[in-house]
Amino acid sequence: MDARELANQICRTLRSNGHQAYLVGGCVRDILLQREPADYDVATDATPERVQELFPRSLDVGAQFGVVIVTDDAAQVEVATFRSDIGYSDGRHPDRVEYSKSPQEDVRRRDFTINALLLDPETNEVLDFVGGREGLRAGIIRAIGRPEERFREDKLRMIRAVRFAARFHYAIEATTFLAIVKLAAEINQVSAERIRDELTKLLTEGAARRGFELLDETGLLPEVLPEIANTKGVEQPPQFHPEGDVWVHTLLMLEGLKAGCSPTLAWGVLLHDVGKPPTFKPAAGPGRRIRFDEHVEVGTKMAEAICKRLRFSNDDTEQIAALVANHLRFKDVPQMKPSTLKRFVRLNRFEEHLELHRLDCSSSHGNLENYEFVRRFLAETPPEKVRPPRLLTGDDLREMGFEPGPLFKKILEEVEEAQLDGRISDREEAARLVRTSYPQGPDV
Repeated sequence: MDARELANQICRTLRSNGHQAYLVGGCVRDILLQREPADYDVATDATPERVQELFPRSLDVGAQFGVVIVTDDAAQVEVATFRSDIGYSDGRHPDRVEYSKSPQEDVRRRDFTINALLLDPETNEVLDFVGGREGLRAGIIRAIGRPEERFREDKLRMIRAVRFAARFHYAIEATTFLAIVKLAAEINQVSAERIRDELTKLLTEGAARRGFELLDETGLLPEVLPEIANTKGVEQPPQFHPEGDVWVHTLLMLEGLKAGCSPTLAWGVLLHDVGKPPTFKPAAGPGRRIRFDEHVEVGTKMAEAICKRLRFSNDDTEQIAALVANHLRFKDVPQMKPSTLKRFVRLNRFEEHLELHRLDCSSSHGNLENYEFVRRFLAETPPEKVRPPRLLTGDDLREMGFEPGPLFKKILEEVEEAQLDGRISDREEAARLVRTSYPQGPDV
């Protein structure tokens, strides 16, 4: 069964055993907005122990906070006991919880009114104790109760407010907005991993531009990504960037990111010009233009440092840094030798490099000639021509009398380049090339 069916079944089982049970939170919000929920949560007056008794196939992942995960094959649903949260010393978890029999009391501990609706899956009756339906009708993100209290309980809620506002094209209610502005400097008390994950959601839900505009307006941006905040006001040569400064250019690229895009592409887009502020050189004299010498190299190192700070995996860090490092190479593709072009398009996840380049051009001068050049090359060139089998191996070089060592790599690279350029096509020609290039043999 899918998650919706499992959630409904959980509610039926709990109710048939004398308990209250409702769908709750984001899934109810999405159902009312006629969106497909990403997951389903159930709220009940049954204790975690009782939930586990009724559902043997459950996982005790947060029973101390009243949370149990009920599973059925691939589907899973979080079941939480009605509760009040007492104290938040660490700014994330309640110091202790008090179970309740009241759904009204339970929803008051949640973050935003639109996320605190309950739904009876049998009757489709919506229980709204905090004005969540009004928030949906008005398009407002409003913290429940006193906003400062909600944000001090879990400071990540400040970025979540921005993300929800961007995702649903809502406004942040005035007192909620002012509370974020007041507490923005405390966001870094949240773990780097949680900030990274929330920013990644913001980047990949289809509203990245609005999300980063709101991060800027609330004062969160210079706290979580000062390197991006520093792009504001950094002028660019108008002949290449008629759209404006680096910040405007970045926003336009973020606007082009589609919902569901890969996280590494999204972060690559965000960070691709991060090296421009520290390498900015103003135009000096007539006919001279603004320059950003070595901004790619500087930006690559900065991207790696940002990824390390936000605890990205090594694989994701490598891909994001590669996107930054290679984004200017597209300007040279028409002049590249066949071997160079083939190696270029063999970059890991090249489709992300190509999409970043498309967004880069579309958000500046609008010239997509090199993008189309690469697309034609990929369409017209068989994969076996881009990644042909090796004509010679290390074993072949040993048989020719060469000893393993640094020279091996040099020779094999030379052979591959000749192969990719179309100068040789079989083992005999490859062996002849080696003997011609190294006539003295392995002792050269």
